[in-house]
Amino acid sequence: MKLEGKVALITGSDSGIGQATAIEFAKEGANVVITYHTDKEGAEKTLAEVEKTGRKGVIVKVDVSEEKQVEEIFDKAIEKFGTVDILMNNAGMDAQGIKVADLSTENWHKAFRTNVDGYFFCARRFISIRKKAGGKGKLINVTSVHEEQPRAGAADYDCTKGAIRNLTRTLALEVSEDGINVNNLAPGMVLTPFNQKAIEDDEFRKKQVQSIPLKRAALPEEIAKLALFLASSDSDYVTGSTYIMDGGLMQNTGQGA
Repeated sequence: MKLEGKVALITGSDSGIGQATAIEFAKEGANVVITYHTDKEGAEKTLAEVEKTGRKGVIVKVDVSEEKQVEEIFDKAIEKFGTVDILMNNAGMDAQGIKVADLSTENWHKAFRTNVDGYFFCARRFISIRKKAGGKGKLINVTSVHEEQPRAGAADYDCTKGAIRNLTRTLALEVSEDGINVNNLAPGMVLTPFNQKAIEDDEFRKKQVQSIPLKRAALPEEIAKLALFLASSDSDYVTGSTYIMDGGLMQNTGQGA
């Protein structure tokens, strides 16, 4: 029960990493604010699993790119639970598969509004809440190995993830005096809706994992275990760090060159 008595707000907790983390946190004693953008059914599934643990949850629909809606999810969290002790910024959009020469300004801004502004809006309000509560708290920003590893056709995604890495580092410096830990969780390939084809097609997945030394993708539940460490008192002396969880993918870069 490493999170007993805590309240966690996890954006994008209707599926994948966010859903697995919400369930893991509840198992460890936390009440959970569950957010979704379009998948209400997924959010309801998360809530059902949270409640099976004996903990409480609340579901809130939100578009994190909209500042007003972000404020509303925190308002509802405080109305329901009184505070927020843990924030996991997880909701985001994948690469649009468009090379820079063909990428419209609108699509570029869409990626940044969701993947960067959304994290900023949530982090700013969370920090305000924790300061008013006298400090302490855990802020986890989910990025990707693509904060370091670029892909053609993914400049929108890669650049937003790199921006969040540096937002994490800057925040760690700014809020350390308040006892707030800010860290960055950077997964590689995970079997979530972002990789739906790999979930459904065994042959496609086998091809995709050949560049991963462990020769498999991660399960969302495995990422949730690392998130638990970053949300608990076990990580009280950790801040400003990036935790890469990729089955060794980053170490394989350049092999055979």
